[in-house]
Amino acid sequence: MKYIFVYPDVHGTEPDLLDSGSIGEVAATAEAAGWDGFALTEHPIPGARWLASGGHQTLDPFVALGCAAAVTSNLCLLTYLSVVPYRNPFLLAKAAATVDKLSAGRFVLGVGAGYQKSEFHALGVDFDERNRLVDEALDALPLHWSGQPFSYQGLHFDARDVIARPRPVQDPIPIWIGGNSRATLRRVAERAQGWMPLTGSAALSITARTPHLGSTQELSNRIAELRDMAGDRGDQLDIVLSHPGPAAVAPGADVDRHKESLAELERIGATWVVVSGPAGSAAATFEFLQAFGATYLEP
Repeated sequence: MKYIFVYPDVHGTEPDLLDSGSIGEVAATAEAAGWDGFALTEHPIPGARWLASGGHQTLDPFVALGCAAAVTSNLCLLTYLSVVPYRNPFLLAKAAATVDKLSAGRFVLGVGAGYQKSEFHALGVDFDERNRLVDEALDALPLHWSGQPFSYQGLHFDARDVIARPRPVQDPIPIWIGGNSRATLRRVAERAQGWMPLTGSAALSITARTPHLGSTQELSNRIAELRDMAGDRGDQLDIVLSHPGPAAVAPGADVDRHKESLAELERIGATWVVVSGPAGSAAATFEFLQAFGATYLEP
């Protein structure tokens, strides 16, 4: 099982996101401490009320991961997650291919359908079309990355005898899909390389407009169902679970409990675990990265 550090969410409008540490320094520290991956989330134009009442700030994840790529050699670089309907799929494909090329093949495109109606409206995207837009992007992305001429008729575009170069290093770039719906499971089973289920409170699931997974056993059952749906591909799928526990305590506290919790995630099928550290202080971020690495990661 491998570990991804997701850059800490900074909530509200008053603090600055980078108070938690510069992207380059955080990524380099994570790699030196033994982490396997580094991730950023995305909200390009969130509602002011949502942000003022506890929503979190974000950078552009592709630009920021390009920065991280320049100062690291081994870290997997993940969008956790990019909202597919916000972009023409070829702009999404080009951004992903660029990070993959600049990182020598270390990029993973984590994607989702999105849930913030106000953000959809601000970007001029029909919220009710989001699932159709996700499916057409899953068609278009590998065509773009192939480096070969192609044509594709989309809902709002018509690509005729086009070609994209340079090709990404990976063939294809891995796609991990977030969400808990049956449509998400179908997409992962048929067309992706990994699943990022949303775990947490029922309120969080309601906000994200996805079914709630309320227990470890329920999550385990859903993972088994997904692997069965994927057939021969099932055992090759990455399962990416979040573990907020170590981020909520001082480094070194409750070590045995956290090790048991992490072992349980591996037992039910996790191949990657996403962990976030404390927000708002670069010193706290670096301390957390190093302490977690020394305590939980293999030397």
